Amino acid sequence: MDVTRQRAWETLTKYTKSEALLRHALAVEAAVGGYAVRSGENEELWRATALLHDFDYELHPTLDKHPQDGAPILREEGYPEGLVQAVLSHAEHLQMPRDTPLKKTLFACDELAGFVHACGLVRPDGIATLEPKSVRKKLKQPSFAAGVHRDEVYRGAEELGLDLDEHIGNVIASMRPVGEQLGLRAAS
Repeated sequence: MDVTRQRAWETLTKYTKSEALLRHALAVEAAVGGYAVRSGENEELWRATALLHDFDYELHPTLDKHPQDGAPILREEGYPEGLVQAVLSHAEHLQMPRDTPLKKTLFACDELAGFVHACGLVRPDGIATLEPKSVRKKLKQPSFAAGVHRDEVYRGAEELGLDLDEHIGNVIASMRPVGEQLGLRAAS
């Protein structure tokens, strides 16, 4: 099976109806896709993997099931094992090795894309002028976007071998073009 973004989107929307989860998938896709372009990787595969990383969350919203119970569904749908393993490795509780650039990037972008999205939601101009220093400042406020695991944000940048500000800047830059889809543009 050819892995395409379109096919991944169809799978995602077959199992996910929540607008918030779809927006999260799009945010992570933008961030991971940006890294694929920067590093000359297979952008279509990386984007598809990012779209599918939480595809089963509505079916399996608890750590004892997500994403491990979604893996057989992806295999039944014909996705390659490399994609399935990357999806599994983004879940810290499974303690799987993140031994490929795709696995490291998906992990590094998941929590941070969610956090950047939250930062954009509280700004009058959305993500348009968001800067890494503003994101870093919000990271220090435990009550802001409290569901985001800060330790995973920091570890993700570390696993990519990037300074946190550089990683945040990359994610912001990748998310800006889809800001409107993410609900992060100021009303005109």
